[in-house]
Amino acid sequence: MSVPANGPRFLVMGCGAIGGVLTGCLAETGQDVTVVTTNETIHAALKDRGLTLVGEGAARHVPTSSFFHVSFGVPDASAGKYDYVLLATQPPQVEEAAEMAAPLLADQGAMICLQNGLCEDRVAKIIGEERVIGGVVAWGATMPEPGLYERTASGGFTLGRMMEDSRAVLGAFLARHDPLVRALEAVGAVETTRNLRGKRWSKLAINCAISSLGTIGGDRLGALLQHRFVRRLALEIMTEVVAVSRKENVKLEKVSGTLDLNWIALDENERRVAGSPSLVAKHGLLLAVGFRYRRMRSSMLSAIERGRTPAVEFLNGEVIERARRHGLTVTTNDHVRGKVWDIANGKAKPSLATLREVYEATGPHGA
Repeated sequence: MSVPANGPRFLVMGCGAIGGVLTGCLAETGQDVTVVTTNETIHAALKDRGLTLVGEGAARHVPTSSFFHVSFGVPDASAGKYDYVLLATQPPQVEEAAEMAAPLLADQGAMICLQNGLCEDRVAKIIGEERVIGGVVAWGATMPEPGLYERTASGGFTLGRMMEDSRAVLGAFLARHDPLVRALEAVGAVETTRNLRGKRWSKLAINCAISSLGTIGGDRLGALLQHRFVRRLALEIMTEVVAVSRKENVKLEKVSGTLDLNWIALDENERRVAGSPSLVAKHGLLLAVGFRYRRMRSSMLSAIERGRTPAVEFLNGEVIERARRHGLTVTTNDHVRGKVWDIANGKAKPSLATLREVYEATGPHGA
């Protein structure tokens, strides 16, 4: 393994599913990377055995080395500065992680938000908008056990800024951070966008449906989306998010180049009728999404299982709050948020029957 003499230094905040895969891919391609965890079990596993990546091709073992470090909590100042801080925590921990890592960020460095939701605005308040890069993650992962990381869906990243940049300004900014782009290509293809807000809101609509319904249903995506009533719930959730995004003057972007949220949102006729050719097409698209990401499991459910705070307030909760500002009603998102909290507080169990309760509580529905 060779490391570029003047290569960037990476600090990965969080060693759950996304952080673990990211760290492993960076380390095995020779990057100088330190991963931070506050979980004693994960820390011990990685210190003793390194990490293992599975799910795409043969399993790969990545041992710790002089350029791959595992830190329990952020390193002290003697470790020096890092060019890039990759925020890979769950959204409820993102601000704390950014504050902890801020003193270690190099003067010309940047923090990259990899969370779902709209976390860039929160991190910008801590380190300044000009030092924040948004990274929309288009792949999935899970951590079956500490130190073992499984890729559950292929894909890469979309990078950009929430700031209104011209093409030339964004181009110059990203050119300065070309080492980041080249390093992330070890995980998947990297594209850039001038409309990060549009990408974020499109991903938010999907996560409000997929992650939250996956938490309530307690199963992998492929199994859940086989059920027509689950697909209908997903369509209702995304329709509400699209309505709020329009009030926010967001120009939605396709996710992974194919999923058009403006098209998939239900119109008034589709919300009333028992069936139509357009509804059949939309259900068919969700079936295809379920097949492509069939192994994906909700990270929010994993967080609840580990005793962590669910990210629902950064997903459905964010939509509910912004809907209120515009006088909109988002009934399905509201019920979904409540049920996720019921599960987190031990008042309900994740199951298909629990999902059915949400469906019946938010009806009547079309097909």
